Amino acid sequence: MSVLESYGVRFGPWYRWLATGTVMMGTIATTATATIVNVALTDIMGAFGMGSDQIQWLSTGFLAAMTATMLMTAWALDHLGYRATFAGAMGLFIFGSILGAASTGSDTVILARVIQGAASGIVQPMAMVVMSQVFPAEQRGKAMGIYGVGIVLAPALGPTVGGILVDQYSWRDVFLVVVPFCLIGLLAANVLFPGKHQDHHKPHVPFDLLGFLLLCSGLTALLAGLSNGQRHGWDSDFILGCFALSLLATALFIWWELRCPHPLLHLRVFRVGPFVAACLVAFALGAGIYGSTYIIPLFLQTVQGYTPTRSGLLMMPAGLILALVFPIAGQLSDKVRPQWPVMAGLAIFGLSCWLSRKVDIDTAFWQMALWVLIGRIGLGLMLPALNAGGLRTLPPELLAQGAGSLNFIRQLGGAFGVNLLSVLVDRRTFLHSDALAQTLTPANPAFAEEVRRLGLFFGHWGNPFGETLSLKVNPGIMEYMQQVVLPKARLLAYQDGFLIVAIVFFLAVIPAWMMGQKSKA
Repeated sequence: MSVLESYGVRFGPWYRWLATGTVMMGTIATTATATIVNVALTDIMGAFGMGSDQIQWLSTGFLAAMTATMLMTAWALDHLGYRATFAGAMGLFIFGSILGAASTGSDTVILARVIQGAASGIVQPMAMVVMSQVFPAEQRGKAMGIYGVGIVLAPALGPTVGGILVDQYSWRDVFLVVVPFCLIGLLAANVLFPGKHQDHHKPHVPFDLLGFLLLCSGLTALLAGLSNGQRHGWDSDFILGCFALSLLATALFIWWELRCPHPLLHLRVFRVGPFVAACLVAFALGAGIYGSTYIIPLFLQTVQGYTPTRSGLLMMPAGLILALVFPIAGQLSDKVRPQWPVMAGLAIFGLSCWLSRKVDIDTAFWQMALWVLIGRIGLGLMLPALNAGGLRTLPPELLAQGAGSLNFIRQLGGAFGVNLLSVLVDRRTFLHSDALAQTLTPANPAFAEEVRRLGLFFGHWGNPFGETLSLKVNPGIMEYMQQVVLPKARLLAYQDGFLIVAIVFFLAVIPAWMMGQKSKA
């Protein structure tokens, strides 16, 4: 009997629901925070003068920290106990939320997001562990359905709630809105969760501190190099040094994990071919989920001029349909071979991004909402089948390591998806700006006519002193033309971003098909 099961005997049959409600409080808070800040990005950019290469760290830093600490959950539960692990993670999350709300500079708000992500990486796997222990085997499917709806609804409602808070109050309130959920979970955990359990028959397993430090070093160096390449130059010493450090740290991490008696990440699971194929799909899935929730609000607010509330409302139907599709997809994955729902989901999400590549400044609200909704149907269809199909190819002794590795790869894909999409949009904006600027020459009749008309405007109505100015190219004319060219270049860059995501998902159908191959392990 586990320590949680002994608490169930003490509190009675209602304990499983009380424990589920406690961990769901933490899960709702941490999953909602992953998306709720995205609708406030433009306001934070304006408050601290941050560029697109810096603002993406609010999402990338959160996901990278969450990816790294996710592998610490099992060790923390064994050595600290359920109560201390959950309470410590919630306390850390509350501190990060308050720090974000009180931020006075870009470095502080990025640090706050990293702290929130580190706490989230511990809470979310813990919720699955608790629910799998307090429910009997015949009711775990129901429990996972409740958990799945919770982790889907919170990110779906997050942008809407965040948009209303930004428009009606301040962007700082998006950090504080989840604190009440954290406090309720923190108080309940002190009563419902057991403390550290001393088991003298269980061998002591040390924490793989060296592996954790190497993993954090490799992730941080690589993401720093990708996000700062546009600013410092891709061939600068700083960027090349970041890539070299990341490569060295990754090589050392793999070498150490293969030799460590108690590794942070069990690399043996990657010897199974179909599982590796599932990890490739999981990487693409993470990139699609978090990349789309990052790029869509930015596009709506910077190109189409939506308010945070309106951009959040546009994404709300997609989140609600995902909550409906998720339980149905879970039942479907038990009746058909897992690779078929995964392949269908990839194709549907790819179709959504393929349609979005034609988005324009005049694209209607409900048309854009429909495209996003189609993509969420695909994500909901493939997620349950991916977990089931990826793990069924592993031998029983590797199931626990495989589940942790699959979640790790999905979160890693999210961190890289946000980072690479941000870099892509930034670079393509400059490329399209240069291409459009080359057409602004006297040889272009349309440009020459526009300069003539603007010259008349600035020469007569644009002069407050009433004197006619020269009809030569006025600085005001060029400023006006720049204001016309830059939004068009940004629009074309976002179209390229949607196209690239579509191609990635279409290509991911290949490893999804390989998930159905027989394992030789």
